[in-house]
Amino acid sequence: MDTNQSINIIEVGPRDGFQSIDQYIPLEKKLEIIDGIVASGVQQIEHTSFVSPRAIPQLKDAKELTEFCLEKYPSIDFFPLVPNLYGASSAYELGLRKIAYVVSLSKSHNKANINRSHEQSFTELKKIIDAYPDMKVSLSLATTFGCPFEGKFNTETIVNFLESYVKELGIDDIVLCDTIGIAVPNQVREIIHTLKEAYPYVNYQGHIHDTRNMGMVNTLAAIEMGITDVQTTLGGLGGCPFAPGASGNLATEDLVYMLNESGYKTGVNFKKILEIAKYEKQIIDGTYSSHQTEIQYDF
Repeated sequence: MDTNQSINIIEVGPRDGFQSIDQYIPLEKKLEIIDGIVASGVQQIEHTSFVSPRAIPQLKDAKELTEFCLEKYPSIDFFPLVPNLYGASSAYELGLRKIAYVVSLSKSHNKANINRSHEQSFTELKKIIDAYPDMKVSLSLATTFGCPFEGKFNTETIVNFLESYVKELGIDDIVLCDTIGIAVPNQVREIIHTLKEAYPYVNYQGHIHDTRNMGMVNTLAAIEMGITDVQTTLGGLGGCPFAPGASGNLATEDLVYMLNESGYKTGVNFKKILEIAKYEKQIIDGTYSSHQTEIQYDF
């Protein structure tokens, strides 16, 4: 294990984390949290999703948030999750050239999560790629490590499922998602090893939930298998509303601490990411007061 290697921390809290909060977080507070994330050194942020406000009211400000982020931080890699061609079109028109598209390995979860069959999900992504060939697409494979409805899948099933996405659509960036947090390190190692052998030219990312306090060890197992892009959420927020039993993601600040202290290079300042995580908690808990002094990043 080379602890001198660089690990890219991808913050997905402004989308995956915030969507789990029922009470609307004001746009200005979301922007302050993103300010803090950027100040800590994070370079990639999944900042929102272009989805119907009826489905996820928390993300009704996707357009405004995107405009603010792109104008203020042109050098940061912002990308949204999009569920369909309409969402991809919205992202493209705002100037975004990178999106995440989710499909579940589980037929049952795919139907519950995005109300599509596997065939419909594949067709919709093909429409997006055909319409916007210059759009970089990252495929988020939900329930890679197990489904609340169908249990765990063998590695051959995963390889076969991804074949058409990789070979027909040219997908070369895949996020392996432990949607309900039931993975164990040996399973993580086996799946990554098998996928790398099957599709060695694909970049794999890790996205691990922390349901059984396994998030850290499973993420470390992925890193030991050569994964260098890891998705986490500030404060450990998150969870899938369509996956019973799913808890939040691995907390960004916890992973940064572990990696930094272990000698990995993350480029993220732990004190700064911890400070903005505390500030986020104040806002979500309703303890924030407009009379409080604005957060300072002077570490």
